This record gives sequence, C-alpha cells and structure tokens, in this order.
Amino acid sequence: MVQEQLVPRGIMDQRVLDAMRTVPRHCFVDDAMVSRAYGDFPLPIASGQTISQPYIVACMTEALCLKGDETVLEIGTGSGYQAAVLAQLCGKVFTIERINVLLAGARKVFDTLKYFNIVAKLDDGTLGWPEQSPFDAIIVTAGGPVVPNPLVEQLADPGRLIIPVGDRHVQDLQLVEKSDGNVSITTVE
Repeated sequence: MVQEQLVPRGIMDQRVLDAMRTVPRHCFVDDAMVSRAYGDFPLPIASGQTISQPYIVACMTEALCLKGDETVLEIGTGSGYQAAVLAQLCGKVFTIERINVLLAGARKVFDTLKYFNIVAKLDDGTLGWPEQSPFDAIIVTAGGPVVPNPLVEQLADPGRLIIPVGDRHVQDLQLVEKSDGNVSITTVE
C-alpha cells in the first residue's frame, strides 16, 4: 500500500509513511472487507459510513506536520483507523464520533491493539472538545459546508486544522493555520 499508492502520489513524510505501514488497516474493516483493506479506495463500514482510502488518510495526516508530542483532535472517529495512525505520530489523540455503534467498534479495536493514547467520546464533533483544548492539530474526517468556528477557536497558536469543505458531491481539502493570532485558509492540492 505504502510503496504502490502513497509514495508515487507524493506522500513524503517518512513518519506518516511508517505509521501507515505499522497500523493494521485490516483490523478496522468488516470481516467481509479484509481482503480489500489495503486497496486505494474507501470501504463501507457500519451505519452507512466509510473508511477513507489510504491516500486521503496519509494526505490529511501529512498536512498536519506532526512532530511527535502534539495533542490532536479528530472529528469523525468512524472505524478508528485515522485515530490509530495519528496515535503513532503524536502524544495524545482525542476523537469524537456521533454514531454510537461506530464509536463502540473503534474503542474495541483501540483496546485490542493497545492504543492507550486515544481518548474517544460520543458527541457532536462540530462543537469540538473545549475541555481538552487547545489542540496543536485538528483533523475532520467528514466533510462539511464550512469550517466550524468552535474548531478554529480550539486550535492552538500555532496550530493546523485540515477539513474537507463543500457539498455532498464536491469537496476541497482546506488547511486552516493559526499563527501569531492570525488565521489563514488554503486549499490542499
């Protein structure tokens, strides 16, 4: 997956590539999908949701520029795969999921694989997790029409937030950077 999909498409952060090699993606998909777990496409998971394709996980993770000791907020736990990748790259991951069955499944995998630096809760991710803020980085795995203001407010200074923004059919990855009290937004190509 790493050599055939990620490197040729421009993922260069060695730490991200190593994390993608390490996290057993097949543990985060339904048994019927295990043989397809490492393909370059999203896969269905419970409740009509999907696990993102590996390239998108790597691209969004790389955009955060993690160094190793950060506190990261993830919105949209889903299968738990993105949080597990983040757990390899930072000090602590806080993750929020709105669908209980997905959260329960992800927590089970986190326990099985011994990801003890992930804290997960059931809630509305657009509100963030103010009690644990500020966050050095925030990643939103589900698209929305705008960047939620509470997430920008909970971003540390300096800090980076990555989110797909748009409608149901067309979305752009937006990188929000906070530095010296200023906020800038750019599109990730």
